[in-house]
Amino acid sequence: MNNDYKDRMDRVIKYIEENSNQKLSLDILADVSNFSKYHFARIFTSIVGVTPVAFVNQVRVQKAVYLLVETAMPILQISNECGFESVSTFNALFKKYYGKTPSDVRNSGRMNSNFSSHFSNKQGELSPPHDYNRNRENQLLKRAWENMITIKELPEYEVAYVRHVGRYLDTHVAWDKLGRWAYQQGLSSKPLFFIGISLDDGNLVEEYACRYDACVTVPSEFEKHEHTMHVQFKTLQGGMYALYQYYDTIEKFVLAYQSVFSLWLPNSEYEADDRPCLEFCMNDPAKDKEGKCKVDLYIPIKKRI
Repeated sequence: MNNDYKDRMDRVIKYIEENSNQKLSLDILADVSNFSKYHFARIFTSIVGVTPVAFVNQVRVQKAVYLLVETAMPILQISNECGFESVSTFNALFKKYYGKTPSDVRNSGRMNSNFSSHFSNKQGELSPPHDYNRNRENQLLKRAWENMITIKELPEYEVAYVRHVGRYLDTHVAWDKLGRWAYQQGLSSKPLFFIGISLDDGNLVEEYACRYDACVTVPSEFEKHEHTMHVQFKTLQGGMYALYQYYDTIEKFVLAYQSVFSLWLPNSEYEADDRPCLEFCMNDPAKDKEGKCKVDLYIPIKKRI
């Protein structure tokens, strides 16, 4: 892994450990890392192994164990000291990690002098290792990625789109609406690009709240006032993108993102730019003989300084 990526992740982790009692938003952590705010969470998760939110919670509950066992500080005060929004959130997360409530740990700890170290060791098993440099440069892998990734310059695209909110596996609902609209507008006879944009990271946002835009390119002369309440318009930014061509089942498409962000990007000379990824839909999975989707995934990038 590129040392720059490792150094920036180390900087974020140190900041979390030193400021775990403060409100730590993704925007704050992205600023510390100097990564794109749009892609920071995906990069952190790919490199560290857990989401930023999960890592922050791990640091907080580990600190809470020490305070519960080694001090007489009230549980409400410990909750505040460790940065939890409420004592109910503290109790729920603590039980999730340890299977016990803070009160159980406090009572057990007073009877067992080794309790704090025992739970610290257990927390160490939950935490990801800080050695992110395990993917050292491998010429065979480098050559493989060079054959799989193409650097391209894309123009701006004017698009009409229908927004879907919910499971990414149900985005066909938005595509059906967009397809019917495009046919009614006489666009189906023109050369078009169908582009999907996954606006939320499924690791951070519940499935029911994930946003997805099903887009179709429209000619510059198209009269944009002719649309229904479902269809909106916007411009997709052009620029430099890394193209990864995917052909497999829809369910596995999330692995394409994971592969590019965890394996290729940290070892490349690029970093993710602050634009959304574009998923160019190159076939209709329902008509594919193997039921697979063919997607040209464009990751927005810029040269690393």
